[in-house]
This record gives sequence, structure tokens and C-alpha cells, in this order.
Amino acid sequence: MQPGLSVIVHGPETQGHLGELLDALTTQPFAEAEVVIAAVGDWARQEAERRAADDPRMVVVSLPEGTSDGAARVAGAERATGRWLHFVHAKDGLPVGAVRTVADRTAELGDSADVLVVDHLRSTWQTSGAPSEDHRFLARASRRGVPLADFPQLLRLTPVLGNRVIRADFWRNQDIAAIADGDFRDDEAYTALAVLLHADRIAALDHVAYEIRELREESLPPVTAAQRYAVIERYERLQQVLADQGAPEGPRAVLYDVMVRDLLRTFARSRMPEQVAREFFARASRAAVRWRPEHHQRPGGFEGIRRSLLEENAYTRYRAFQAANQKRREVKSAVTTGKREVGAKLRDHRYRRALSEPVDPNLAVFSAYWDRGVACNPAAIAAKLTELAPHIHQVWVVARAKAALLPPGTDHIIAGTRRYWDVMARAKYLVNNVNFPNSVVKRPDAIHLQTHHGTPLKRMGLDQLDFPAASKGLDFDALLARIDKWDYSLSSNSHSTRMWERAYPSRYTKLDHGYPRNDVFYSATAEDIRAIRERLGIAPGRRAILYAPTHRDYEAGWTPRLDLASLADRLGEDTVLLVRGHYFYGGAASPLTDLRRSGRVVDVSSYDPVEDLCLAADALVTDYSSIMFDYANLNRPIVIYADDWETYAKTRGVYFDLMAEAPGQVARTQEQLAAVFETEAWRDEAARKSLTTFRRRFCEFDDGRAAERVVRRVFLGESEESLPPVIPVDERIPAPTPEEANA
Repeated sequence: MQPGLSVIVHGPETQGHLGELLDALTTQPFAEAEVVIAAVGDWARQEAERRAADDPRMVVVSLPEGTSDGAARVAGAERATGRWLHFVHAKDGLPVGAVRTVADRTAELGDSADVLVVDHLRSTWQTSGAPSEDHRFLARASRRGVPLADFPQLLRLTPVLGNRVIRADFWRNQDIAAIADGDFRDDEAYTALAVLLHADRIAALDHVAYEIRELREESLPPVTAAQRYAVIERYERLQQVLADQGAPEGPRAVLYDVMVRDLLRTFARSRMPEQVAREFFARASRAAVRWRPEHHQRPGGFEGIRRSLLEENAYTRYRAFQAANQKRREVKSAVTTGKREVGAKLRDHRYRRALSEPVDPNLAVFSAYWDRGVACNPAAIAAKLTELAPHIHQVWVVARAKAALLPPGTDHIIAGTRRYWDVMARAKYLVNNVNFPNSVVKRPDAIHLQTHHGTPLKRMGLDQLDFPAASKGLDFDALLARIDKWDYSLSSNSHSTRMWERAYPSRYTKLDHGYPRNDVFYSATAEDIRAIRERLGIAPGRRAILYAPTHRDYEAGWTPRLDLASLADRLGEDTVLLVRGHYFYGGAASPLTDLRRSGRVVDVSSYDPVEDLCLAADALVTDYSSIMFDYANLNRPIVIYADDWETYAKTRGVYFDLMAEAPGQVARTQEQLAAVFETEAWRDEAARKSLTTFRRRFCEFDDGRAAERVVRRVFLGESEESLPPVIPVDERIPAPTPEEANA
């Protein structure tokens, strides 16, 4: 039976939104509808095929990477069999019940209308579900359908295809795709307006049936001059369509208002280079004069002045008018703005002076964990840089209290000092696994490398907006300003790459090179492992279990989640617990005292680097810490202790269900945890299979040569194609286990 409605989801997987859309669709009842997914690229195809495997209502059309939105729409429409077509961009959403509502409404309409216009919501990275202004037009429009000439205000509806449901025969017979072909094939706004201009009758549904998700502008490719000019050409072509139709003045007047308002908004809000801005203004002026209806009256007030200046092509006067308005706003704002502190002014003066000096192409600044010292990915990159590019001088930023702990001979600067601002201003390379302070200026010829410091299970960046326990005190505007300074963002797996793109939307280059700090998991020798265990006091033949829990945002302090004394007693004399936590302190009365003296419990909370602890351990016990993703490189057993998973997932937010995709056995109580290690369950066949699946997904790019790839790509400027290829997971040989090292 022919479905009444085809929902055509089209486009690439962008910032994780396609997965959300498809998950929402699978929960909606729509027996008389089909979903055609025109998936662009491998990531979108994988997401689509995974859902379609469990939902026969979904059909996947696989399209190559780089397929344009217009081409994807056409491909989806060609595969669709429904009587009505609802185009849904992969980045957008459908509210609960939307499919059923649209299917019912289009079934009522039959062939009595060509287009059904619906209301929508609008979401950004900051806001969710804001109502549209289209409601006022839809409330007055005809439910049964009228010609555009009878209600031309429909042209004021937000020009996206998602708020227009189109009769399939009308789409094909009018050949809307061909009408919008050429320069306008990928211009969704043009196609959305053209649909209304060519329709015989348009019906309205005063009901929210679509969600527009606006991506952050800084996460999208820069807009070219040609794309700016194309906005003008769009409206000129549409005006010509109305002229060719001999349309009455009503639709032409409304389209003219829409055109002029959009062109002025584009000019005012877009940061165009001066030459492009002048040309845009001149072209917009010609369009405004050419297509102005005979009896058209300009509005009053500021808007009328703007339009008058546009029609006169008075670019200089328009800029002066803008500047005057801006000055007025600044003066008003200054009344409520306090003066800067004298010390900050002095610092700014020195820093500005240093910023006027040339960038030093052979100076690199490194920092890790908010200036804690030489650690993590930055440390591994710095070590490889010394080997491959010794001419680049390295300087580490360190907190004053940590300076004494630096390796001997490490050139360093103390944050906030005079030399600090001088070095920060002149450095060509700035490398960090967190963010540099807001006050650090991003110079155009400097390179900022964000290495990150883990694979995300918990929600990060903008994805924390809906989780106040996690985002408490986080200034998202300042966060975005810091993100916009990144030139490169490093990932150890595709999951991270996609989540960084979503949580930190900006125009940086993604480096799928692996985490340099994990290189040691493939280069360490048996001798290295024996030496580390000796330093930790672990006798040969003893089983060492590293216990590394993570922080809980919903707790005011650190709460022990395990009775370590009891667990150590259960596991016996031959097991050593390496405990890396923030609460493992005890006085003389502590039940752990004798266990510590015997070496059966070792506090490694302050031990660095953590990679040594991983190499020394026969197994890892953690809850939700990202250490599990790094440790998996060693192909050694991992046990998840998740006594509060539901609370953690609800308050912190997570990207996937760890209980369903764990790297090994899962224990929900201490009794279960002890039982796992009292038997062979911690390393049995089921645990090994889970770990293998986990490694293939999350150790994707970690093969022991990550630091080399980063240095060659970022510091030496080598091409992506010339870098050492990533060794497949199943072909890698990790460092020997402690048992193998002692053999």
C-alpha cells in the first residue's frame, strides 16, 4: 500500500544531530508513513543503517561524502513512494507526534492543495524550542488551501523546506528540483519560496511540526563573497518568476519587503571585507530599485531611513548611520560598565606591546591541566618535538607552586608574570590539553593545538547546557571564545572527533591522529614494566589492580565508594590495590594502616605519570573515568564498578550507555566486584570479547605513532597523506603484561 507521507531525512551527520533525529523517529508511531534517509557520508550511513536494521519503516539511500543538500533532497525524493513529501534536514528535529500530525493532515487534504505549511520551533546551542514568529500568519491562513494571491503573507514564513510539506505529484510535475537547479539547487531558502510561488493552492496547519536547529556560525565554513552575492540573486530570480507569471501586486509587494529586510540584515550582521561589503550594498541597491512595486510605501523610523539609504546606494552615509547607532549603544553600555583594575591595565599595556612584536617561528608554549606541569598529551608531543624538530624552543607554563616539581632543565614561565605575557605574545605554537585563559590573544599567524585529555563518556562543552550539576559556573560564551582560538583539535577515535565537533563547534581542523600520551602503551618494554612495579613496591608474581574512580558533580566532596580494607581482605595476600583517588587518606586508626604497611594497598593519587600505573597493573577497576579508554590500548582486563550509574548518567549526562557497551565485566555492588576477581570472570571469554569490541571502537587511532603524526603535521607542516598510516587495532602489539614481563 502506498504510504501517505514520506519523511525524507537528508544530509550528513553534523555534530551528532542526525542520530538524535533518527532516535526520536524510531519512538514515534507512524504506520502510514515511511522514512527515507538520504545519508551523506559514511558516518551518516552507519547511523542510518543501524536504526533501519530495527525499523522496517526506514529506507536508507547511501550517498558519497560531499553530496550537496540539493542533490541529497533529489535522491531522497526519487526513492520516496509517499503521496506527500516532508523534507527534514539531518541537523534538524521533529517534535514528538509531528509525523502523525502531518500524516493525518495531508490525508485530509488529498489533492486539494499542493503545499501544506506548518509551524516550527527554533533551537540554538544556547536555547531550545523557542517558538517561531510564523504563528501569527498561520493562525490567519486557510486550513483548506488558497492561492498565494489570496494570502501573500505566507511568503513571510521562515524560508526552510521543513515547514512546507509538499504533494509528491506537484513536486514532480512542476519539477521543483529543476526550477531550483543550477546556482540555486542547494539554496534551501530559494526552493522553499519557489514552492509557494508555483503552488496553485496552499493549506496551513497552525501546529508545530518541525524544529530548526541553528548551528553555531563559527562551526561552519566561512561564507564566501559569491555566497553573499547569491542572496541577492536569489531574490532577483524569484521576483522574475512573479513577473513572468503576471502575479498581482500583493505577492510582489510582500516578496519585496522580505527581500529588502533580508538584504539589510545580511549586510548589517555579516562581517564582510570592505570591498565585498561595498559590492554587496551596490548590488542590493540595484535590486531594491529595480523590483520596488509601483505603489510601495517605505516604513517609518529607522527602518525607513535604512531603506532610503539603500535605494540611493549611499554606502558611506549608511555606514555613518550604523556607526552613530553603535556609538549610542556603547555610550549607554558604558554607564553600567565598571573601570578596569589598575593592575589589569598595566598587564594589558605590556601584553599589547609584546603582541606588536613579530611571532617567533621557533617558539612553542606547552601547558597541561591548568598549568600543573609536564604531563599528558602535551608532554608526549614535546618529547617527540625534541627528537624531530630540536630547533623549536619549548617553554612550559606552570603554576608557581608546581615549578619545583618540573624535570631539571625545563624552561618555564609562571602564569601572570612579565615574561609569561612576553612569551605568550610571541610564541608561534601554543599547545594545551585544556584551554588557555580568556586573556590570551589568538594571533593570526600563531597556531593553537588543543590535545584534550580523554575520550568523552560524560557530556562536555555545550552538551552540558542541559545538565546544571555539571555546568555550574561555566560561562558558555567565554568557552566559545576560547574554542574559536583552536587551529587543531586532536582525537584518539571517531567517537571523540564527532563529540568534539558537537560539544565544541568551531572551524578548527580535526586531527584523527591518536593520543600521544598513549604511545608508551606500545613502546614500553618488559624491563620498563619491571622497573615501574619495583618503584611502586609490587613484588613479582603479585596481581596489581589499579582502582581509579572519577569525580561526581552531584557530590559536594569525595565519597569513598568501596570499603578498601574489606575488598583487600577478600582478594587475599597476592593482590595489590593501586588506589588513585582523592579521598584515600588515613590516620593511625585507619583500618587501612596495616594493609598499607604490607604493600597490599598503595596510594598512588599523586603519582605521575598515570601511564606508568597503567603499565604496572594487571587489571583496571574504574567507574566512569576516561582512563578506561586509554587502558584499553594495553588489551588488559577492565572491570566497571557502577554502583550509581543511573544517578551519574542523569546528573552528568553521558554519550552512550556504558552498561550496554562496557569494556569488560560490570559490577553494581562491592560483593559483585569481589566475586569477579575471586573467580576468572575478570578475564574470561565474555570479558575478552567485550574488551575487543571496545578497543576497536575507542582505540581507533592509538597505535604508538600519534606523537610523530602530530609533530609532522602541525610543527613540520607535512601533508596528511605523507604521515605514518594508522596500524589497524587487530595488528598492533601492545606492551607486555606484568606476567609476561616477569616470565
